[in-house]
Amino acid sequence: MNEFKSPGEIGGERKRRFKGLSFNRMIPNILTLLALAAGLTAIRYGLHDRWEHAMLAIVAAVILDGLDGRIARLLKGASKFGAELDSLSDFVCFGVAPSMMLYLWSMQSTGRLGWALVMLFTICCGLRLARFNVAAEDHDAPAWKSRFFTGVPAPGGAGLVLLPLILSFQLGDGFFRQPWVVGAFLLVVAGLMVSTIPTYSFKKLKIGRRWILPTMLITGAVAVFLLNAPWLALTAIGVAYIVSIPISIRDHRRLEKAETAIPGPTP
Repeated sequence: MNEFKSPGEIGGERKRRFKGLSFNRMIPNILTLLALAAGLTAIRYGLHDRWEHAMLAIVAAVILDGLDGRIARLLKGASKFGAELDSLSDFVCFGVAPSMMLYLWSMQSTGRLGWALVMLFTICCGLRLARFNVAAEDHDAPAWKSRFFTGVPAPGGAGLVLLPLILSFQLGDGFFRQPWVVGAFLLVVAGLMVSTIPTYSFKKLKIGRRWILPTMLITGAVAVFLLNAPWLALTAIGVAYIVSIPISIRDHRRLEKAETAIPGPTP
């Protein structure tokens, strides 16, 4: 068999490989790039001490990150390229940007120790994302596992670690801006991201027919709350997420026990 191909055959393969893509399938990647731009903009605002604007840029990145994957599934535009781009964007938006904001806001006065804690958070975010990418390729996991993350996801970690900054907008920065407070948040949240604690994943959550209207009303109320009292709303969301962690651990253990209790097939 001839292993060499003529230039015409090679050109035909390239045309098939690089054929046009519909704009609809590009929308998820565009949203991911917008999220990446928002994360980088948060760093820029931090460099100019515009902390509220920096925090709003992170919120925009979280919203865009939540939309891109769902829209990709709706438009059937999911791809390996999009998954890798999303992971890179998450690392910048939720690993680099929050830690740099907190370093500029509070931790740079502590010298090497503050920088070490900032680097630890960013490294743990990178490890968490790498573990998530590997786990996503495990097709042998039980179906109920898709309802949980292993550890706190990157957007959740960014929201939790920025709570001192959010609280300072409401209560002043006399207490929350102290390096030991911010350092404790960096250390604890970094540990939560790389932990094996199960946390809820809402990516594949299905809403029953009778819960569609209440869910829409609650979503609308949260949106109004965010627009009128954004810092109080973000604080409430952060506290609610913290409260949900023990509940997710309990549900995960219950499902795990139920699975092990099912008798295997008899030989």
